[in-house]
Amino acid sequence: MLGSPSNHTSLNKTTFMLLGVPGLEAAHFWLAVPLSAMYSIALLGNIIIVTVIWTDSALHKPMYYFLCVLAAVDIVMSTSVTPKMLNIFWSGNGIIGFAACFTQMYIVHATTGIETGLLLAMAFDRYIAICKPLHYQTILTPHTLVGICMAIIARAITAMTPITWMVVRLPYCASHVVPHSYCEHMTVAKLACADHMPSSLYSLIISFIIVGTDVIFIAISYSLILQAVFSLPSQDARVKALSTCGSHMSVMFLFYFPGILSIYMAWLGKHVVPLHTQVLLADFYLVIPPILNPLIYGLKTKRIRERVRNAMTTSLPGHV
Repeated sequence: MLGSPSNHTSLNKTTFMLLGVPGLEAAHFWLAVPLSAMYSIALLGNIIIVTVIWTDSALHKPMYYFLCVLAAVDIVMSTSVTPKMLNIFWSGNGIIGFAACFTQMYIVHATTGIETGLLLAMAFDRYIAICKPLHYQTILTPHTLVGICMAIIARAITAMTPITWMVVRLPYCASHVVPHSYCEHMTVAKLACADHMPSSLYSLIISFIIVGTDVIFIAISYSLILQAVFSLPSQDARVKALSTCGSHMSVMFLFYFPGILSIYMAWLGKHVVPLHTQVLLADFYLVIPPILNPLIYGLKTKRIRERVRNAMTTSLPGHV
């Protein structure tokens, strides 16, 4: 059975063994089926979003630029973990090299940090568009957009690099068996023969600061947006704006809530929350947002929907 000691004899000091979902090894095949479908949908949806925005000059606007970057980040995030998860679930091969493990860990942290910054930038964009429409072009200039994106990436790299650096420097002289389906930071750090608390504490604090700050500003932005929406004279305009805001806030809830819950469950430990529950939540947290983002932000946008429909129509046999 996967996870038994006999399967770990081939491990050496330069490899880890990922177990997948501990306690649910018998269900790995059935977990792989929906995971494969979700990954395929996420890849297809985000590639479509990037392609449509990149090729349609009418979509070369701030909101769509942010959406394009978000789609690219989602592709990187899901691809950094899902193929290896599927390899574990399909074949039971959970061996991963040290360099690959810590690279995967860094990509997960960095892309998560970038994604939360992009969600804040998109909320700010909607605030300017709805509350200050006459100043939209002068505030969100191309130079400003580049600056915002660079600041988001720099913040993620600056905040997340120390986490991986601290974990890489820890000695791993005992078990190299990781009870997870990817190289999750706290799970790997607990395998160290030295005190892992500094890196785990740093991870908790920096996540709380970044996510907490972003959520506060996103909440303020949408509060101001809703105030402006309710003051609109047209009921149709109010319904349309509320529908858009509701969809956006739903995506943000599904991004932030499972992530925060996953972090605190890892701190509580398996004695409070079953280990397989922690792992499943962490896994699907990295897969579900990349599926929802193109659907909610992209395909609900009329221009993108029309471009996708036209592309599908022209590809049909017999189309003239």
